[in-house]
Amino acid sequence: MARGPGLPEADERPGLPAPDGGPGVPGPGEEPEDGPCPLGVGVRPTGNGSVDARLKRLEDADHLAVSGHLEVYEDVHDGLRESLAALDRPHTPRS
Repeated sequence: MARGPGLPEADERPGLPAPDGGPGVPGPGEEPEDGPCPLGVGVRPTGNGSVDARLKRLEDADHLAVSGHLEVYEDVHDGLRESLAALDRPHTPRS
């Protein structure tokens, strides 16, 4: 395959694996050999204990394969939705 003027060969382009996959490049459907890598996304406290607990739960996804992320995200989403809905409920004074 001819390349255009000034364009690097396929194996010289940064960020692209070699055509044969190259060493250390996982194939389709394979996890890297060293397992999932944490994203390291920090969560700042909001001051609301219920919301902070839900957001902290997002850290659980860092230790799971991608296939396990959906369960964590749905749990956090449901909890945050419940916290938001609780703001609309009338508060009654306690006797």
